[in-house]
Amino acid sequence: MAIEEQLEHLAQLKSRALLGGGPERIEAQHKRGKLTARERIDTLLDPGSFEEIDALAVHQEDAENGERFYGDAVVTGWGKIEGRRVCLFAQDFTVFGGSLGEVVGEKITKMMDLAMKTGVPVIGLNDSGGARIQEGVGSLAGYGDIFHRNVRASGVIPQISVIMGPCAGGAVYSPALTDFIFMVEGTSQMFLTGPDVIQSVTGEVTTMEDLGGAHSHTTKSGVAHFSVNGEVECLEEVRRLFSYIPANNMDDPPYVDTGDAVDRRLDDILSVVPATSANPYDVRDVIERLVDNGEFMEVHEFFAQNIVVGFCRVGGYSVGIVANQPMYLGGVLDIDSSRKAARFVRFCDAFNIPIVTLVDVPGFLPGVSQEYGGIIAHGAKLVYAYSAATVPKVTVILRKAFGGAYDAMGAKHLGADVNYAWGGAAIAVMAGSQAVNIINRREIVSASDPEAERARLVAEYQERLEHPYIAAAKGYVDDVIDPRDTRIKVGHALEILRSKAESQPPKKHGNIPL
Repeated sequence: MAIEEQLEHLAQLKSRALLGGGPERIEAQHKRGKLTARERIDTLLDPGSFEEIDALAVHQEDAENGERFYGDAVVTGWGKIEGRRVCLFAQDFTVFGGSLGEVVGEKITKMMDLAMKTGVPVIGLNDSGGARIQEGVGSLAGYGDIFHRNVRASGVIPQISVIMGPCAGGAVYSPALTDFIFMVEGTSQMFLTGPDVIQSVTGEVTTMEDLGGAHSHTTKSGVAHFSVNGEVECLEEVRRLFSYIPANNMDDPPYVDTGDAVDRRLDDILSVVPATSANPYDVRDVIERLVDNGEFMEVHEFFAQNIVVGFCRVGGYSVGIVANQPMYLGGVLDIDSSRKAARFVRFCDAFNIPIVTLVDVPGFLPGVSQEYGGIIAHGAKLVYAYSAATVPKVTVILRKAFGGAYDAMGAKHLGADVNYAWGGAAIAVMAGSQAVNIINRREIVSASDPEAERARLVAEYQERLEHPYIAAAKGYVDDVIDPRDTRIKVGHALEILRSKAESQPPKKHGNIPL
């Protein structure tokens, strides 16, 4: 065959690959309100940066009608986001419903191996009917090979999953092993067993959306981190997240000149946070004033809302924020908020992102359901995460830090580098209103006016113990500061900690209370 004929043949094959399952199936995909795999890639990546691999790979057997799809049911390759390299795969629902067979599994694992070798993040765009039943155990092997690489890559390169259609059965475990999961409202679902199976086994009646939709997984299960309305908007949020994280665990997050001076005072902060600890406020109002240009990308926004976590910049450098949220349950720590914060702290530590903790916590949530649900083990996850983290850690106690939650929220005793407290902060084993009921019970009961005596004892307790100066005297707090100087203090602390070097004792790994 002459060279011209060879090139013509190659062009024809690649043209067939670009069409996926063909015009009719592409049209059907659009009618569902969904983009095709290649359209998603074009939206996510910088224009013209995508380099595809294995476009000519084909499944092992022709379909019954003789169809053969080049590239099979996934598009793989690499490209750039804001000029930074990334590897990715996009499942193609127009080809066999995006099902995973041997070739699809091999393409994805080959791309993941490349990402590990080159030290670049992996983004997976998921839209699949699940395992390709016709290929039997070969499909299951493909999933297992992907899972294994997810685990090997964990903590080495960032892994982001974007659910843009169905993701069911064993397929859900790969996204669950990655660092962040995005879901598109209305068109994406994740579940281990579908509504029909659940009804046949348990009698429970549900729908795909109620069972595994974006709302369910971002508010109830906590499986997904982001819920976005629309595919284009979702991919834009992926690009936004990408701007805060490094390429790998040996790299630093990207620096951005935000034009916001670190020495800016928070002039109106005193009007934002009520002096009385019983009065709630939205801690996001504090975060937005603290960070560069008020830009904060919240993670897990709708799950365990009594704690807030997310990414921002201070002085142009990426920072992870962990903050109690007095607007919900008074900012108390419970099972869900403990594991939410612990997971976020672990990610920041794995990828060299400093952690700033804003504390306003009354303690751990009491209750039988919490104890039976394992609050001890889940709270220990947060303690473990902070203790194990070697990245710069700066903690600011805003109003109160009581009981074991004082320790769990990035205390000096868990290895925090610089700890501040606002002048009016309260640090104690418990609030005076609770403490006197225990330590002064007899005096209150025997008093001629129990309520007046109780009020007197509470005031006395608050004057003696409910303040930051005992902790400061012992060095547990490095400085008691004017709230208006919080950004200045935090910015300067992060600056000195930029060259921090700390290592853990030699070991294979710790045994975090999972």
